[in-house]
Amino acid sequence: MRAVIQRVSEASVSTSDYHQSIEKGYLVLLGVHVDDTDDDYQYTLKKIINLRVFEDDNQKMNLSIKQVNGEILLISQFTLLGNVKGNNRPSFTTSAKSEFANQYYERLYHDLNLEVPTKKGVFGADMQVKLVNSGPVTIIIDTKE
Repeated sequence: MRAVIQRVSEASVSTSDYHQSIEKGYLVLLGVHVDDTDDDYQYTLKKIINLRVFEDDNQKMNLSIKQVNGEILLISQFTLLGNVKGNNRPSFTTSAKSEFANQYYERLYHDLNLEVPTKKGVFGADMQVKLVNSGPVTIIIDTKE
């Protein structure tokens, strides 16, 4: 499982008939690997919730998203697992099939929303994602590395 977490001051996702937006929090791009297991899922969930990348009173990255009352915008993105090693055209053979990936995506959305207000994109749709990266701060979680 690969998650790219961007600390944002605002973010939104739109399709032709769908729109969601958040203010302070995380934009999380999620790619599900063909070999992901419940261990990969649990690790990713815990890291997203407990990651401390918001500044405390001493300007140190020491606070979690829960401590700053932030929000999460979760976006599915199979291209995160694209491999360009030796090629210019990405190979997506390590990306999970849609049904498998969507199960983890929906599960993550549900479980994150139990901890932090969470909104999501439309799985498999052509989406327009906008964000203002605060910092900028971008963290990559990869359970295969």
